[in-house]
Amino acid sequence: MEIKKKSVAGKGVKLFVQDKGKEIARAYLYILKNDLHKEPFGFMEDVFVDEKYRSQGLGTLLVKEIVKEARKSGCYKLIATSRYERSKVHELYLKLGFADYGKEFRMNL
Repeated sequence: MEIKKKSVAGKGVKLFVQDKGKEIARAYLYILKNDLHKEPFGFMEDVFVDEKYRSQGLGTLLVKEIVKEARKSGCYKLIATSRYERSKVHELYLKLGFADYGKEFRMNL
């Protein structure tokens, strides 16, 4: 047997907030598809708020907008990952309706 390869399509969008022309907050949404579902799924990545602007609701606004975009794209689920030491981020995600669903494994390349 041999491994075959087939390209699959995906798309992404970056949402961001600027203050005086400087990006101070951002989040990415990638829309992906696999053969398990006819609907795509969303992957939220690199949610970031500059330290000087934290605790002002920008992260909440960005994540809520990502959720809207994922719904608008017909996603059946939205995945968000976070490192263990980011407990405030975990609290935010839980407050916004995410569930602690599993574990992320990563290999830096």
